[in-house]
Amino acid sequence: RAQIRGLNQASRNAQDGISLIQTAEGALNETHAILQRMRELAVQAANDTYVANDRSYIKAEIAQLAAEIDRIASTTEFNTQKLLDGTYTSKKFQIGANSNQMVSLSIGSMKSSDLKVNNIIVDSFDKATKAISTINEAINTVSKERSNLGAIQNRLEHTIKNLDTAAENLQASESRIRDVDMAKEIMEFSKLNILNQAAQTMLAQANQNPQSVLQLLR
Repeated sequence: RAQIRGLNQASRNAQDGISLIQTAEGALNETHAILQRMRELAVQAANDTYVANDRSYIKAEIAQLAAEIDRIASTTEFNTQKLLDGTYTSKKFQIGANSNQMVSLSIGSMKSSDLKVNNIIVDSFDKATKAISTINEAINTVSKERSNLGAIQNRLEHTIKNLDTAAENLQASESRIRDVDMAKEIMEFSKLNILNQAAQTMLAQANQNPQSVLQLLR
């Protein structure tokens, strides 16, 4: 029974891990969308029909988008633990009944400064094209993080299925063992009951006809 409880708790741990990953993934999806908008703006700025005033508006919007990336990184939490500010590292989930069965999870910082998009400059064609490359690298960083989280979530989903199957099989095995033990106890009880009844019958007959018993003893 302790093994079954351990398997069930490990399954719940894996479920918690999936919930955490889904929280991070939802935030990263939004960060990814923001970066795509930033790239679109940088491409727009890489156009020499634009004058300085046009590019200043683009730069202002990009700065606001970077601030939103920082807001997401600083506020995305699971059970009060921040997930995207670079502090969620080497966190472990027990996913088995035994001590060495665990999975480790780290999530990189998704701050605009760590993605290197906190100071995007698009004041000229050359600077705008450089900004495009920088933003593309940031998009790749976010995509890799999402891919890693997806792989771990997939593993946890398979782990849950295996744990639940193992718990069910162990429960069925214990039930069969209990059924066998119960059958043995019933058989033993029946045997003792029959012997007891036979002894009582013989004693009753002996009391009714003691001479017959004496003849048998001779």
